[in-house]
Amino acid sequence: MKQILKYQFATLGLVGLMFSILIFQSCGGKSEENTTDKTTYTDTVSVETQSVEVKELTISKTFSGTLEGEDQANIIAKIPERIMKVNTKVGDYVKVGDVLFELDKGGAQSQFYQAQAAFLNAQKNFERMQNLLKVGAVSQQAFDATQTQYEVAKANFDAARSTVEITSPLSGIVTAINVNIGDLANPAMPLATVANIGRMKAKFNVGEIDVPSFYVGQPAEIYSEMSPDIIQTGKVFQISKSANVQSRTFEMQAMFSNTNDRWFKPGMFCRVRVNMKSKKNALTIPYSSVYKENDTDGVYVVNDNKALYKPITTGLTDGKLIEVTSGLKTGEQVVTLGMSNLKDGTVVIISNK
Repeated sequence: MKQILKYQFATLGLVGLMFSILIFQSCGGKSEENTTDKTTYTDTVSVETQSVEVKELTISKTFSGTLEGEDQANIIAKIPERIMKVNTKVGDYVKVGDVLFELDKGGAQSQFYQAQAAFLNAQKNFERMQNLLKVGAVSQQAFDATQTQYEVAKANFDAARSTVEITSPLSGIVTAINVNIGDLANPAMPLATVANIGRMKAKFNVGEIDVPSFYVGQPAEIYSEMSPDIIQTGKVFQISKSANVQSRTFEMQAMFSNTNDRWFKPGMFCRVRVNMKSKKNALTIPYSSVYKENDTDGVYVVNDNKALYKPITTGLTDGKLIEVTSGLKTGEQVVTLGMSNLKDGTVVIISNK
């Protein structure tokens, strides 16, 4: 009886062992199958491509600048006196010689009334001598001396008047008034600005590396970030011959016509876009397709659904396209998206066909 029981237990153990082996083999088979599927999946990469094309490549740069009128003047007082009258306002059109500000004529710094009195006295003497000369009552020499005194007195009076009656040196639009009645005129601070704004000047600075690319008559586009859709075309008309000592940059000036509604104003900040270089029939690819490997520029080219790395040499770039001087030919498909997942021979799927 004991032998029968031992036989039955041995049989049951053998069956259990065989069952465990079958389960292990079944699980092992599934694991191998899943690993194979995963490897096959990761070896195929989805990418986007673009053809190598021949295009005209234009390199432009944008600089920051400020605007001035074609003719512009800051109105400045010659003496520190109280402002008694302001005869204009922003937006007024003024002519040469129009009195814009009147200062205190009796102030401590003004010589107006003294000069006026000396002039009126000299004028009377001159008129009296003219009448006497006509009847021969005085000599020509005496008359000439009186005339000289009169002209000197008139010049002194005109100079004294110009210090208290401040006029416009040019015809144009008053673009700014910086003082009010009662303020003390400060010779170091402009009272107002008058400008001819039918045409405007854009002043901007460039580094020494860019100076050789500029020339008089070079086209330029001027706009403001306040309204970038308003763009006026002008030309470079002045190039500085020496650099600013502090900034080590060169000042450029471009002239352009203002809009009909005179939208551009003196003192505004502006942006000046200038075409620096241009090359026709350049072999170009997207700038984003260039992939560096071991400090060498290169691209991945798709051929028969496989990615192949090609070293290239590059030239001009406008930030979007880049010139290829060697390593590629027209029509080849270069990868523009997904390069970081590639290596030579990787099978690819082009997603933007």
